[in-house]
Amino acid sequence: MARFGDWFRLIDRMVLAIFVAELLARLFVYRSRFAHDPWRVFDLLIVGIAVMPVGGAFSVLRSLRVLRMLRLVSLVPSMRGVVGALLSAMPGMASIIGLMGLVLYVSSVLATKLFRDISPEYFGTLTTSLFTLFQVMTVEGWPDIARGVMAEAPLAWIFFAVYLLIATFMILNLFIAVVVNAMQSQIAEDLRGEGEAHTRQILEEVRGLRREIERLRERSTPPGR
Repeated sequence: MARFGDWFRLIDRMVLAIFVAELLARLFVYRSRFAHDPWRVFDLLIVGIAVMPVGGAFSVLRSLRVLRMLRLVSLVPSMRGVVGALLSAMPGMASIIGLMGLVLYVSSVLATKLFRDISPEYFGTLTTSLFTLFQVMTVEGWPDIARGVMAEAPLAWIFFAVYLLIATFMILNLFIAVVVNAMQSQIAEDLRGEGEAHTRQILEEVRGLRREIERLRERSTPPGR
């Protein structure tokens, strides 16, 4: 910043000016239809945060200016497709999140009752057990936690094995399945849209050829016939 800070700030203002000019052009073109496209509203929010003052009570917004990088999502069609697929998968993911929360809560209550005296640093309270089992669900450091408990309760491996099978290998894979299904549906919809657009273009060309043929026939037909 000591050497190139002025250039960085100049480039920052130039890029922001381009964003604002593009947004104003969109507002002028679409007018009342501007808010019909969620991506245009998304761009409006990002640029709006970028042009807000960064001093005084709004100083916290300085860090939010980095959100301008998210404009790449709306500019790159492939990224928009991925985000659209994720949004379409949200209803199914919400059900899985509810199931995961239920499994995590029930397992935490059991772990607190069973292992509170054996390993209070991991299962001393319900909130501690929730965090510990969330860590176990990510398969991060769970052997150390399990072995520490199994040193006092040798049959504790049953609890951890069943929990891992349900929470990690089943529920987390359901997340992946829902997202993959949404991605496939999005790709199929895009291909269907491209196919329909291509078909419409061919039909327009065929209609144009027919009109041209009709005009040629009219020109080549002798008068009076």
